[in-house]
Amino acid sequence: MTSTDHPVIAAVDGSSHSAEALDWAAREAARRGLGLTIVHALTPDRPSERDARRHEADELLARSVRRVADIAPGLTPSTLTPLDYPSAALSALSHNASLIVVGSRGLGGFRSLLLGSNSLAAASMAHCPVVVVHSGPDGEDAPEGTEAHSDIVAGVAADESSEAVLDFAFETAASRPGARLRIVHGWTMFSSMISGGPVFDREAAADSAARTLSELTAGWREKYPQVEVVREPVGGSASRTLVTASATAALTVIGRRRGGESLGLGLSPVAQTTLTHALGPVAVVPC
Repeated sequence: MTSTDHPVIAAVDGSSHSAEALDWAAREAARRGLGLTIVHALTPDRPSERDARRHEADELLARSVRRVADIAPGLTPSTLTPLDYPSAALSALSHNASLIVVGSRGLGGFRSLLLGSNSLAAASMAHCPVVVVHSGPDGEDAPEGTEAHSDIVAGVAADESSEAVLDFAFETAASRPGARLRIVHGWTMFSSMISGGPVFDREAAADSAARTLSELTAGWREKYPQVEVVREPVGGSASRTLVTASATAALTVIGRRRGGESLGLGLSPVAQTTLTHALGPVAVVPC
C-alpha cells in the first residue's frame, strides 16, 4: 500500500541529471511504500514567457510520468508546477515531504561545477532529508550497475547529531533486502584531545574512537536486527573515506545542522566535501 501523506519529491528540469534523480526517487518511493510528486518550478522573473514555459513544463512533467511508469509501474505520481524559484519551492514543499531528490546539476549549471546552486540550496535548507544524485564525469549517465550496489554508508560525528543520520540510514538499509550498513566515524588526535581523550598515544586514541562509535550505535542493532552493520572508526580524513566509499555505495548518508538559511550553512567541512565530490547518491539529513 502506498502512502501519499508525506511523499518523495523529485525535482525535474529537463536535464540528464534530473532524469537520473527522478529514476532514483521513483525506485525509493516504491521501496518505502510512499507516494511520488514530480515538481518543476516556474521562476517568476519572466512573466512575458510564462504561457510558453508552462506548456514546456506540462510536456516535461508528462514525459516524467511516463518515465516513472516504466521504472516503478505501481506508482501513480502527482505533479506540481509552483510559480517560484526552485530552491524556495523545494524548501516550502519539504515541510510535508519524506524526502526530496535532486540531480547534482541542472540545465543552468556550468559544466565545471561539481554541484549546482539549486542542489546545494535544497541540501542546505530543506526541512526533510535531501538526496543529491550524482552523474558520471561531465554529466554522462551514471555507471551501469549503480543500483546493484547494496552498501549504505553513514558518516557520524561524536555528538547528538548522529541520531538523525543513524535513524535515516538504518531505515534505508532495512528497506533494501540484503543491504549492509557501514557506519564511518572519523577521528584525529586533535578531536580526541577536545573530547577529553588521549593526546599523544595514537593507539589509545583509536581505542577511544572505537568506543565512541560503539556507544553511538548502541541499541540500533536491536531495533533493526535484519541489517548487517559494520563499524568503521577512521583515523584521518573522514571525508576522503566517505567519498571513496560513495563510489560503490547505494547511498551515502551525512548530517546537516538545522537552521541554515543560506547556501552551505549547517554543512560541516566533511559534509560539504562529501556532498560535492561524492561518486554516488548522497543523503543530507537535518539534525
